[in-house]
Amino acid sequence: MTESEVRKLLRQMKELDSQTAFRDFYNMTYDRLFRIAYYYVKQEEWSQEIVLDIFLKLWKQRDTLLDVKNIEDYCFILVKNASLNYLEKESKYTTIHSDSLPEPQEQSYSPEESLISEELFAIYVKALDRLPERCREVFIRIREEKQSYAQVAEELDISIKTVDTQLQKAVTRLKEMILSSG
Repeated sequence: MTESEVRKLLRQMKELDSQTAFRDFYNMTYDRLFRIAYYYVKQEEWSQEIVLDIFLKLWKQRDTLLDVKNIEDYCFILVKNASLNYLEKESKYTTIHSDSLPEPQEQSYSPEESLISEELFAIYVKALDRLPERCREVFIRIREEKQSYAQVAEELDISIKTVDTQLQKAVTRLKEMILSSG
């Protein structure tokens, strides 16, 4: 996803009320926004709901989106805040409805550690999005979804050797992109 492609879609959404441009924008950004939401809420259904709410909000704001300097960062912040709000609402609901359940122990992080973690995650998501499609797909299936090489090879109809090669390429490129952004 290049900045010029995104700007073109945003312009079409604003000037033409183009649902096709919005659909293209959705298809281009959904996976990344879903991964961000999932990073925070750790539940697929909640993540989908959060991201769909964000896209509804973006459609309603289509007249002002061209004014946003960095739409990638803007969307990241929208999803992050929506995810944290969702978690807060869920925790209040859970607290009201589960007085008898023991509270889970939370690991406490300093604000500085939390900020560094979020910044690193944002860099990771951007780097992952810039990988070639096959590399990204193999990397996500093996590293995030914990699928086996054989399972990925079968589902993608490629050899196990190709899975290994694509994974190595993804890891190398991610390291380069993450290190160069720091």
